[in-house]
Amino acid sequence: MTGAPEVKAAADALRAGQLVAFPTETVYGLGANAYDAAAVAKVFALKGRPSSNPLIVHVCDEAMAREVVKDWTNEASRLSHAFWPGPLSIVLPKGDRIPDIVTAGSPNVAVRCPDHPLTLALIRELACPIVGPSANASGHVSPTTADHVRAEFGNSVFVLDGGPCKGGIESTVVMLATRPPRVLRPGLTSAEEVGRTLGEVVRDADFSRDAARATDGSASATLDSPGLLEKHYAPRTRAVLVSAAEAPAFVRRAVGKVVLLTHTPMSPATPHEVIPLPTDPHAYATAIYAALRDADARGAGVIAIVRPDATGPLWDALRDRLGRATA
Repeated sequence: MTGAPEVKAAADALRAGQLVAFPTETVYGLGANAYDAAAVAKVFALKGRPSSNPLIVHVCDEAMAREVVKDWTNEASRLSHAFWPGPLSIVLPKGDRIPDIVTAGSPNVAVRCPDHPLTLALIRELACPIVGPSANASGHVSPTTADHVRAEFGNSVFVLDGGPCKGGIESTVVMLATRPPRVLRPGLTSAEEVGRTLGEVVRDADFSRDAARATDGSASATLDSPGLLEKHYAPRTRAVLVSAAEAPAFVRRAVGKVVLLTHTPMSPATPHEVIPLPTDPHAYATAIYAALRDADARGAGVIAIVRPDATGPLWDALRDRLGRATA
């Protein structure tokens, strides 16, 4: 893990309008000064990101978050005290200093405080918030190591190496700009946990509706949150979801090599390969994006992912990611 000199160099790059890839507890982000519209435009350009897909603003504490939004509410304070630093993004009406490009023209902005010491140090050194979508080409598998970022962008981006991400999937996004509060994107923090903190029921997003209105990323379909495009988090190799019962027959019928990602024991015949995945949802979340990148590098005709059938909010979030990765 890098330290103080690298943090200062990264902050200097951001001040100069350059981009910096930074670690978080979820995935690596592609950072720019959130108040610099020209620098933020470079993020969209480098990623090939649709202009309708908003960015999350990363802060080092609640005090900085109050500068990002128009009105910081008591609800927001309860959530920040309970979950920050951590994988929860809060959507509120944006403050005047946030350029419209950050929010894709929406009047609201998503803000979070990431749980990684290097990135918190970076934001403090810079003394202003940074945007931070995942540090990869738009729609591709999110990066969970510095090497993943380098594989995407080579030497074109300063990479602040903070080691592997411990969380593995993107933050939960909760909407507080409208009533009642609701989760727009599932993640490592559940709607139930948010609801207990707020003292009310917080519903999960209608993911089928959100995906239906966000299939092409066109400018006419501005989104309330990142992570709602129907195809997202995807390997370059064609990927499909299969049940554990369907997997053996799928492999037998396949033309060409299959790489099978599975949390249940399977031993397909050569030339097919298996990448085992954990059965614990937290370990699965940590491993899944690296496994998809590994599978992509194995020269298969198709990647087959055995669909987890266990219940629970984190498994629901993981199925959301897998559904978009195989759309």
